[in-house]
Amino acid sequence: MLTDDLSRYVALHETMGFKFRTQRLLLRIFVSYAERHGDSMIKSDRVIAWAIQAPSPEQRRNRLLTVRRFAIAMHAEDPGHEVPAADALGRGLFRRKQPYIYSADEIEALMVAAASLGPIGTLRPLTYYTLFGLLAATGMRISEALALRLGDVTEDGLVIASTKFKKRRLVPIHSTTRAAIDRYLSARLAIIGAETNALFLSNEGTPPRYDTVSGVFRKISRQIGLRGAPGQPGPRPCLLHGSDDPGIEAGDRKAAA
Repeated sequence: MLTDDLSRYVALHETMGFKFRTQRLLLRIFVSYAERHGDSMIKSDRVIAWAIQAPSPEQRRNRLLTVRRFAIAMHAEDPGHEVPAADALGRGLFRRKQPYIYSADEIEALMVAAASLGPIGTLRPLTYYTLFGLLAATGMRISEALALRLGDVTEDGLVIASTKFKKRRLVPIHSTTRAAIDRYLSARLAIIGAETNALFLSNEGTPPRYDTVSGVFRKISRQIGLRGAPGQPGPRPCLLHGSDDPGIEAGDRKAAA
């Protein structure tokens, strides 16, 4: 079954140290699509039929190439798996995305929207308010912020242990940022308690998932007019700068669940 093949393929990449987050989600969606059509092997025409359903050329090509790499690995095990041509949807040219520079008013609007999230009286709105404010103040990646532990908040700043290049670094923070973190920690302790070492927590007492945070960001971005309808590109959830995001939309994530 393709599901079993995918499990082995994902496990191999994660064992090798790859986060493989976006690829895993896309491949889960494709495998579900293929198996609904009765496929037990990867078929080139099925890959292309699935890829062209994406709303933009960038997303269509990304879908094709992601599944193609999966198909190459599976074809090495069983020639019954077909490998679609890399240029089946045309040749893509690399285009550096135009950075999006958030204004102070846009950041404030995002944070106000985050603070208005429900349920009222829970930790969730304060988590997103503080998280987005920290991203704006430091420019760190969401994955880095979500990986923060209580011990990473020091008198000198934030210790980022899980960086893109596997190196530790210290991010100095302004006194106002530290005060905001302290206020969050006080509320976190009162509402959730001290059973976990993670800095940012969901209402369930666990760190929010990356895709969940991205989905919340897209939702409130649309509420304040920063993004268009689902499937349309818009600023990414990096509040120092951002670019058009051709990645997985909320509908795709739901389909992958």
